[in-house]
Amino acid sequence: MIAMQYSFTLPADYDMQIIARRIAGKGGMTDDFPHLAFKAYLSATRENPGLPSRDNLYAPFYLWRNEKGMNAFLGGPFKALCESFGRPSIKVWPVWQASLKPDIREAAFATRELLDIPVDADLDAWRLRERDRTLHDTAHGALAAVAAYEPTGWTAVRLRLWRERPSPAQWQQAYEVGHVSAPSLETLSLG
Repeated sequence: MIAMQYSFTLPADYDMQIIARRIAGKGGMTDDFPHLAFKAYLSATRENPGLPSRDNLYAPFYLWRNEKGMNAFLGGPFKALCESFGRPSIKVWPVWQASLKPDIREAAFATRELLDIPVDADLDAWRLRERDRTLHDTAHGALAAVAAYEPTGWTAVRLRLWRERPSPAQWQQAYEVGHVSAPSLETLSLG
């Protein structure tokens, strides 16, 4: 599995309703996309007192079952996004663990943490801790929990989707979820 995210930082005075309308109009286009475990259409607004953000953001997050889906998306529908916003840099992480609940489409909020992996870290122990944490979080309210890493800059990512607004202790960056595309709704736990 592959986790993927790109993010657009929008001007402070940007009308974020434009993003909300875009998600409402285009969100369903990936509902049945081949090899997609889920796509969460994420945004953050500076003016949102319940989920404060430094910036206005549009930052979709994808969980691909394999590279075929990611390649098909980037070689196809992604072009329209690039025409609207420019081609973004994309973060890609091999997945250590993903745990998804069948009601993932009910997610209204997301949290994301980016963590530096220390030079002396025991990667196998780190992976096992992240596996346990994803399973714990889905057992305690998360509709999806993804733990992944990238060995170029040695960072890890934790993404969680929630039905209820998360407490600030649970995140570095929080988002509102405008839509979740999840072609297959069976419970999925891989790691």
